[in-house]
Amino acid sequence: MSIGTKNRLNLIGTTCKAHLREQFAGEGALVEEFIAEFEGTGKDADPNAWAKFTDAKRDNAEMLRRVDAAFEAWMNP
Repeated sequence: MSIGTKNRLNLIGTTCKAHLREQFAGEGALVEEFIAEFEGTGKDADPNAWAKFTDAKRDNAEMLRRVDAAFEAWMNP
């Protein structure tokens, strides 16, 4: 994996987490729990897990809609 790919994957994760924290600010503890459950924690953490929300066009708006939908589905199983 090239350094550009790692940087892009890191940026995707950072963008998704920041969006969730901002969009659902009133539900901070739930957002943090979702992030920890989605990414994993400790040695099992996978910050690249957020890449599953991207598409071929790299459309940020669509990516954030998918993140919102995943969070809402997680909250209301």
